[in-house]
Amino acid sequence: MTIDRKYIDQFTNVTSKAALAASYFVGKKDKIAADKAAVDSMRSELNKINMIGEVVIGEGSLDEAPMLYTGEILGIKNGPAFDIAVDPVEGTNFVANDLPGGIAVLAIGEKGNLFNAPETYMNKIATGKIDKGLIDLDYPLEKNIKNLSEFKNKDASLLTVCILDRPRHKTIVDKLKDLKVNIKLITDGDVLGALYVSDPRYNVDMFIGIGGGPEGVLAACALDAYNCHFQGRFIFDNEKDINEAKLMGITDFNKKYELNEIVKGDSLFCASGITSSEVLNSIIIEGDKFISETLVTHKSSNFKKVVKCVNPINE
Repeated sequence: MTIDRKYIDQFTNVTSKAALAASYFVGKKDKIAADKAAVDSMRSELNKINMIGEVVIGEGSLDEAPMLYTGEILGIKNGPAFDIAVDPVEGTNFVANDLPGGIAVLAIGEKGNLFNAPETYMNKIATGKIDKGLIDLDYPLEKNIKNLSEFKNKDASLLTVCILDRPRHKTIVDKLKDLKVNIKLITDGDVLGALYVSDPRYNVDMFIGIGGGPEGVLAACALDAYNCHFQGRFIFDNEKDINEAKLMGITDFNKKYELNEIVKGDSLFCASGITSSEVLNSIIIEGDKFISETLVTHKSSNFKKVVKCVNPINE
């Protein structure tokens, strides 16, 4: 089974419209309003699609999120069954403060094929396409850097590692400095951070560190289409998260997940720019039309590119 190519345009439209809805709040210092606008738009558009779509990664549980909650069923309800993962606005702070990197994101998998990720942190590592066993979440950082340096045939001082700028990463950052590795610090947005490894033009060789678990699954969908390397391990450090994981059927709380365990089978990923970044341009409104840029990947058809669309605003 694969996901029909006709869904590429339909899901691109979903994230484009969500990005447009959020774009009206760029620089308005109200991240909650920006997120709500994107959520409302995304839900409305998803409900127009001929599918039975279950949200496996959403805006929280039913009691936390009025829409796009985990377990919500979307679509016209008579088409194929899909798993849906959403992040209507990744980088709400970027949107609220008119900073680069705000995106509207969703990923689609065949039913049962997207990992139902708990709302916990995940320790992750991502690189471009490499030989099996070369880079591993469990290797010391020095070994991963040495192996990648040798594989790419370039000195460690020419490698760039992307990592979230957080106090929890101080040890890693200090070690990278000792190894003379270039560091790209990002303040938020670890879906986009992981995507930097997908293409040499972004000049990022590795993405590492602790970020959101749901964001790890979203990023994995896109990286899978690029044959990238990705591993993640959820961090369960309190009773609430452990109990939630048990309800999801997780029994091994220290398991390291490979990419093919996070995303099985075919997948479709869309990320539309709200504010500009190195990957995507922002929404541009011209009269009664808007221009959007969306990074789209569809694994089975090997489709992966930035799609530029011009659409009427009120359609």
